[in-house]
Amino acid sequence: MIIGTPEEMATLGATIARELRAGDLVLLNGELGAGKTTLTRGIGAALGVRGAVTSPTFVLARTHPRDGAPLVHVDAYRLSSAMELDDLDIDYPASIVIVEWGRGLTDGLTDDWLEVDIDRPHGGDPDAEVEPREVTLTGHGARWTEWLDAAGH
Repeated sequence: MIIGTPEEMATLGATIARELRAGDLVLLNGELGAGKTTLTRGIGAALGVRGAVTSPTFVLARTHPRDGAPLVHVDAYRLSSAMELDDLDIDYPASIVIVEWGRGLTDGLTDDWLEVDIDRPHGGDPDAEVEPREVTLTGHGARWTEWLDAAGH
């Protein structure tokens, strides 16, 4: 799907948030500036987290409290193995976890997860303030595959 603006990316986040519950894992892939944190902000706003959702680049993981399962936002860019991700000691069953840059690091954490690939254009209009993104949602496991099929993605 094509996401034209940061506001549309946040709306996609809100759509995903409606399906999230404790124990869920969302894996975000995309280069710097693709919109991973913007998508996470949309998820956080829809979940009603307290405080601002910002990139956890320098702290690796931020926990955003809310009524219900907390949102844990992980930036795995500087991690080199699943063991390092495990060392963060995240309570996956009791949290909603979003991992940026986690491809290959989250295998075995859960049987069901949602993977979001965000591709930003290259060689587009250099004067454009906003460039559209191509977003691909992939469900792993029955729950997310069925949700994507039902939603027509």
